[in-house]
Amino acid sequence: MTERTSPISRAFSRRAVLRGAGCTMALPWLESVNALADTPSPSDFPKRFGVVFLGCGVNEDHWSAEGSGADMKLSRTLQSLEPIKQKINVIDGLYVKALTNQGIHPAQTGSILSGATITKGALIHSGISVDQMIAGHVGQDTPQSSIVLACEQPMTGYHETNFSLAYSSHLSWQTPDSPVPVEVYPALAWDNLFDNRGSLMNLSVLDRVKDRAEALSRKISATDKGKLDEYLTSVREIERRVEVMRKGMDNAADAAKAKNMPVAMMDRPASGLPEDLREHSKLMCDIVAIAFQTNKTRVASLIISRDLSAMYYPFLNVKEGHHAASHNNNSDDYERIANFHVSQYAYLAQKLDSMKEGNGTVLDNSCLMFLSNMWIGRKHDNFRLPLVLAGGLGGTLQTGRSLSYLSEGEDKRKMCSLYLSLMDRFGMKLDRFGDSDTRLEKL
Repeated sequence: MTERTSPISRAFSRRAVLRGAGCTMALPWLESVNALADTPSPSDFPKRFGVVFLGCGVNEDHWSAEGSGADMKLSRTLQSLEPIKQKINVIDGLYVKALTNQGIHPAQTGSILSGATITKGALIHSGISVDQMIAGHVGQDTPQSSIVLACEQPMTGYHETNFSLAYSSHLSWQTPDSPVPVEVYPALAWDNLFDNRGSLMNLSVLDRVKDRAEALSRKISATDKGKLDEYLTSVREIERRVEVMRKGMDNAADAAKAKNMPVAMMDRPASGLPEDLREHSKLMCDIVAIAFQTNKTRVASLIISRDLSAMYYPFLNVKEGHHAASHNNNSDDYERIANFHVSQYAYLAQKLDSMKEGNGTVLDNSCLMFLSNMWIGRKHDNFRLPLVLAGGLGGTLQTGRSLSYLSEGEDKRKMCSLYLSLMDRFGMKLDRFGDSDTRLEKL
């Protein structure tokens, strides 16, 4: 089933673009460019879907929400969501049945976005993930059907449970037998968005569209000129940070060649990845935001720290690595780790909420999901999963709520029921997805 496309949506698809040597940049919504008789509503804009993932769970003592709307009370770990709490849903009690009682780590992660039964041994098998299902439905309207990013290199080999470590390293699956490769280098993610290649690699994207931008600026309203200037400044600032990281990536490639070893096997920062995760994750969030705003894609996933993460957090004064710290997950140290991850998610959500689109924002027309593969790391408990949704999906998703399904029967608290409900809002009416053939109640 395909959604009806309104005149405003069609206008959005054909909205103003800046064309330059080897690249096209769709502009943010500008009223004087997209002049229409009727005021556009949220449903007139394209819907986006994003996932931000934290491996190994949260501190369960500080993860909760009560109430709704302006009166919603958020726990310590969720405090960074306070400014947008009326645009989120904190959901408790959902789980993926196929990933329970199968073992720890990869067996708890391998089909978290599909609900499929995964297999042990050399041949990996999962299911097409919900983000890629949505990408297959809406991706024909954008240059890229989806972007799949990570701040940590994927692992190879097998876990002690005989499940492939690919299950711990990937969320997005394009076929049941093939995960989507993750891009860990911001420079390469940026290049893919703007077709940077060959002789254009050393030429700024904005320099390539400068003449068109100046010509457009003379024709639009003062309000839209301000929006355009803000947008171009934002792109320039991200591009500048990307270029700094590109130098590190190039140096790493040279060093790896000299040592005759793969770059992926080198520790950061020798690998060209920033040693400070704050710098890396923020830039990846900015790339997702620009990709959504410019309609380069409408589907994105970002793994900030994967399952079995080797990430370190000296800026949080945590001495242990991520995975080791999760074995004492109700400690203050691990709470700071979970808090940091939520803050990055909040940063991206607020960035999308700052991008005006008609009378709303890009966040209003999106669903941005924060998810982990466990609840309690020290017990490897995944019978309930930490979950937050931000954004109203074009007015189709009520927000500002804390929803608990803990008292519901197991058949009424399936993650795949949530996925079916979200796909409905993209015009995808499936009879079944993963282990569910029913929609999530109360959503």
